[in-house]
Amino acid sequence: MSNDLRTQIIAAIIMAVALVFSGTMATDVAASTGRNHLTYMDTAEEGDPPQVALGIAMGAFRGLFVNMLWMRANDLKEEGKFYEAMELARAITRLQPRFNQVWVFHAWNMAYNISVTTQTTQERWQWVNNGINLLRRDGLRANPNDMLIHKELAWIFLHKIAGFTDDANQYYKRQLALEWTEVLGPPPFPTAQTMRDRDAAIQAYVDWLQPIVDAPSTIEQAITQQPKVADIIARLQAGGGAADRRLLAFYAFYQGVKDSGRGNLYRENTDERGRALLDVVEDPDLAEAWPVLLAHLRKRVLIDQYNMEPSRMVRYTQKYGPIDWRHPAAHALYWGARGVEQGLDRVTIDNRKDWDFVNADRIVIQAVQELYRSGELYFAYVEYRLGNPAMYDAVPNAHFFDTYGTIIYELASRSWAEGGAIGNRAYSFYAAGYENFLKDGVRFFYRRGQFAKAEEVLARYRTWDGRNLNISTEQRVAEDRLPLDQWVETQYTGQRWSSPYVAQAEVSGALQGAFAAMIAGDQDMFQRQFQFAADFHRKYFEVQPRFRTSATEDGARRMDQLEPDFRMLAGSAFARFMSAVPVDYAERAYDIAPPDLRRFAFDILVAKLKGQLDAERQARGRGFDEMFPEPSGMNEFRQWYTQEMQSRAERDRQVEQR
Repeated sequence: MSNDLRTQIIAAIIMAVALVFSGTMATDVAASTGRNHLTYMDTAEEGDPPQVALGIAMGAFRGLFVNMLWMRANDLKEEGKFYEAMELARAITRLQPRFNQVWVFHAWNMAYNISVTTQTTQERWQWVNNGINLLRRDGLRANPNDMLIHKELAWIFLHKIAGFTDDANQYYKRQLALEWTEVLGPPPFPTAQTMRDRDAAIQAYVDWLQPIVDAPSTIEQAITQQPKVADIIARLQAGGGAADRRLLAFYAFYQGVKDSGRGNLYRENTDERGRALLDVVEDPDLAEAWPVLLAHLRKRVLIDQYNMEPSRMVRYTQKYGPIDWRHPAAHALYWGARGVEQGLDRVTIDNRKDWDFVNADRIVIQAVQELYRSGELYFAYVEYRLGNPAMYDAVPNAHFFDTYGTIIYELASRSWAEGGAIGNRAYSFYAAGYENFLKDGVRFFYRRGQFAKAEEVLARYRTWDGRNLNISTEQRVAEDRLPLDQWVETQYTGQRWSSPYVAQAEVSGALQGAFAAMIAGDQDMFQRQFQFAADFHRKYFEVQPRFRTSATEDGARRMDQLEPDFRMLAGSAFARFMSAVPVDYAERAYDIAPPDLRRFAFDILVAKLKGQLDAERQARGRGFDEMFPEPSGMNEFRQWYTQEMQSRAERDRQVEQR
C-alpha cells in the first residue's frame, strides 16, 4: 500500500470520527441554545411587529436593518413617542436577543418614560413591573451572563422602587411587599434574640428559605415524598383550581386572616368556591402534605417566573445578612451581586476592560446601605389585600451595618477608580462613603442605647486606614480626642438634618434606645431619648421644605420617607417593639410607658398575649388584665386611629386620581 493511499485512509477515518462527534455535539449545542433562548429568530410569530418578518427576510442584511431600527427607536424616544419606540425595541429584541443595549432601552422606556404618562398609580406600577419582567424574565434568559442587564435591573429596584424620586414610590413598595409575602410567605418575625444577635437573625432567615431549596423540583417528586399531595391537587382541580402562583396568594391571605383572628368571619363571607378551597386547606388529614406542596410551588415560581435561584438566595443571606425579600433593595442586591459573579466567571486579563465592575459593585454597596437604613420591614399584608389603609414601615436594620465593612475591600479590589485598594488615594469614593457610613453608625447605635457598640464603631472610624486625607491634621486630631458624647453632638450639621436617610436612622435609633431604657427601668434615659427623637423629627420637617423644588416637588417625596405625625411614628414603633419582646420585658416597658404609647400597643397585646396569659393565670398569679391594664381613653383612641387611617386612604386615592 502506497504512502498516499495510507494517508487518504487515515484522513478518511479521522473525518468520519469527526463527523460523528460533530453531529452529536451539534445536537447538544442546539438543544442548549434552545433551552436558554440563545438562537436568533428565524420565523415570525403571530403578534410580532411587522419589522420582525422583514428583518428575518433580509437574511445576511439583518444586522444593518437592526441598526436602522435602533436609530429610529432612539429618535422616537427623543420625540416623546414612547409607545412607538417600544414597538421597535420589541422587534429588535426578537431579531437580535443578545443585543443587551436594546433590552435596557426597552425596559427603561417602560419603567421610566411610559409609566409617568399614565393616570393612576396602578397603571404606573404595571409599567414599572413590565420593565422589570422584561429584563428579569426575558433579557437575562437570552443573556444569562450579561452584566449590563443585571445592573440595570438592580437599578430599577434600587432607584425607582426603593428610592423616593417617583411620586408613586410608596405604592410600588407596598405592591412589591404584597407580591413577595405571597411568593415566599411572611418572613420570620423579629424576636428579642434576632433583634440583637446578627448570626441568630441570619440563621432564622436561612431556615425560612432552606425548605424551598430542598423542595422537590417536580410535582411527581413531591407526590413521591408525600403521597397526599396528589389528594390536594385532585381536590383543587375538582373545584376548578390549580396548584400555581394563585394558590400561594390564597394560602398567604388565608393564613394572615387566620392569624388575625378573623378566620371564621372570612369563611362566612367568602363564596362557595372559596369555602371549598378552605376545606382543602383546613383538612387535618392533609396537614403534612401542605408544606411539601407549598415549598415545591415556591421553588418553581422562583425559578420559572422570577428566574431566581433559591440556593443563591440562601447564600446571599449568609453572606450579606437577614434579607427580607419584600424589600426592593433585597432584589437590587440579588441582581447586582449576581451580575458581578456572572461577570467574574468570564473575565480575563484580555477582556477586563469590557466589564463594568465599578458601577455594578456600587449598586451592591448602595443596596446594602439601603437595607441598613430601612431593611427591617413591617407591612400589614392582610389589610392591604382587603383594600384597607395598611401600615408599611421600613426602619433601620442594624444587622447590615457590619456587612458594609466586610465587603468594601472586596469591591474596592475590583475598582480601577480605587487603584485596586482603599487608601491608595488622598480621596476615594468608596472610602468617603464608608467614612460617612461609620459616622452615621456611631450616632445610630448611640441613640439606640448600644453605647459599647457605638464606642467600637467610633474606634473603628478613628483607626481605619482608609480615612480620606481631605481635612487638616489639626482638625482630625482635635476631633479624635473628643469623648463619645461630645463627638456625637458635633455631628449634627445642616446637611445631616436634611437627609431623609439620616433622619430615619436617628429617630428610629433614639426610639429604640428609649424603649430599651423602659425595660431597664431607666425613666431618665427614656425621657432623654424620646425627647431627642421628637426634636430631631420636628427639626427635619422644618428644614426639609427648603429643599423642595417647584419642578419636581422633590421635598414632598423626601418627607414621605419619614412618617410626618410623630405621635403615629412613635406609637407604631412602640407597638412593634412590644410585640417582639418577651412577656416580662413587655410588662416592664408597659409600666413605664406614657398613656398614649400604651394605647397604640394595647390591642396588639390583647391579640398576642391575652389568651396565653389568662391560661397561665394560676402559674403566674396574674392574668392579662393585671399585667396590662387597659389605658384610659381607648375608645376615643380607636375612633381617632380609624378616622386618621381613613383620611390617609382618601388622600392616597386623590393622589391616584390626579
